[in-house]
Amino acid sequence: MSDSNIPRRGFLKTTAAVGGGLLVMPSGSLFGQSANSKLNIGLIGSYGRGKAHWSAIKDEHVIAICDIDDNHLDLAAKEFPKAKRYNDWRKLLDTEKTLDAVVICTPDHTHAFIANWALNRNLHIYLEKPLAITCEEARIVRANYLNRRDKVATQVGMQRHAGVNFNRVRELIRDGAIGELKDVHTWGNRQIPKPGYLPAKGSPPSNLHYDLWLGPSPEHPYNPGYFANSKRPGSNCLCWNMYWDFGAGQIGDMGSHTMDLAWNAIDADLPTWAEASGDPFNPDVTPVNMTSSFGIPANGWRPAIRLNWHQGGAMPKSPVDFIDLNKIGHGALFKGDKGFLIADFTRRILIPFGRDANLGYYDRRDPEKMLPEIGHFQKQWIDAAKGNGKGTACDFDYSSKMIETMLLGLVAYRNGSKVSYDSKAGTCDTPKATALLAKPYRKGWSIDG
Repeated sequence: MSDSNIPRRGFLKTTAAVGGGLLVMPSGSLFGQSANSKLNIGLIGSYGRGKAHWSAIKDEHVIAICDIDDNHLDLAAKEFPKAKRYNDWRKLLDTEKTLDAVVICTPDHTHAFIANWALNRNLHIYLEKPLAITCEEARIVRANYLNRRDKVATQVGMQRHAGVNFNRVRELIRDGAIGELKDVHTWGNRQIPKPGYLPAKGSPPSNLHYDLWLGPSPEHPYNPGYFANSKRPGSNCLCWNMYWDFGAGQIGDMGSHTMDLAWNAIDADLPTWAEASGDPFNPDVTPVNMTSSFGIPANGWRPAIRLNWHQGGAMPKSPVDFIDLNKIGHGALFKGDKGFLIADFTRRILIPFGRDANLGYYDRRDPEKMLPEIGHFQKQWIDAAKGNGKGTACDFDYSSKMIETMLLGLVAYRNGSKVSYDSKAGTCDTPKATALLAKPYRKGWSIDG
């Protein structure tokens, strides 16, 4: 049996932490925060997705709330009446010297900025997905985190990862239920076509600090269409995340959840190449229909494989004609030399094939050796921040490599041809492609504050 009952990213045990020279503070915890004490938390992005975290953090000390919409601050203040209010996350981080942790629920184009600033202050971080919208951002945040991983607990908000199906899929792949892994496909069917950035229309209402909403993004005129779903917590991202300056389209949206289903199972490192095809290039809007593919290096238990992402109607071919993959809105398909595994977030289908399709080759693990449940996803992060001896499922190392890989697909798409990738140097094989790994920011905004 190739996997143990220890969660695969090596959730830190106290003995291992001491043996590895990690910092054990006088409180007796890994990070110096007593497991019985409460974290001083700043909630950045207090409504929208932020509302989804109210219940998880209400038993801690929420000492600061931040939002670019004063009306949203009013709503959050009813839940956290003692918290100090901010509109600018930079002021919150510079002012609140007693912070232990931040929960970041802002628009996608600010995620890497706030996370990196918070890392510079040795804060524990829960960050809504995606971790970044460019490969360079993902690399900056990962490098900063790896220098501090003995001091901070991090978690990216891919909360579907806590579902038991993620562990079951991993076990089937690792234990050889489909034989030797050869190829992996993931897909999402969401389609929100847009012609381009919205034109100037009216002025921002007095409650909305539009300039702070733009943040590091290049300048764009105000249009209320960017906030059309602002009264529906968690759904306003569908008004702006398809634009290049504000998001990464479906890759940063449901793609982060769906690719996680595969990434959790294949123990991938960064790719050596990427290629992509899809809708004609629009300089304002990310593609709706696109397929991207990546060369994932071999590791200790599988050969090099091809990993694929399909979005907006692009789909892999079903391995059998009686299963319609189009009825799975967001899913994954694993191909091995002895069968296929098809999965969505909560279900899985195993299809052996060939003359030896009797599963006699498959050594099913004993129930007591199955991977344990993660439990409450946000609480896992809170517990880790308090030094309970364990790590988190989707820390900034795991999550940054996954999103960097997917974002490299957008680089190949914009490049118009296959790109080779030097993951150590963070460069592609041509100056044009390398330039696409990053993006320009507005004057006065730095990712390293």
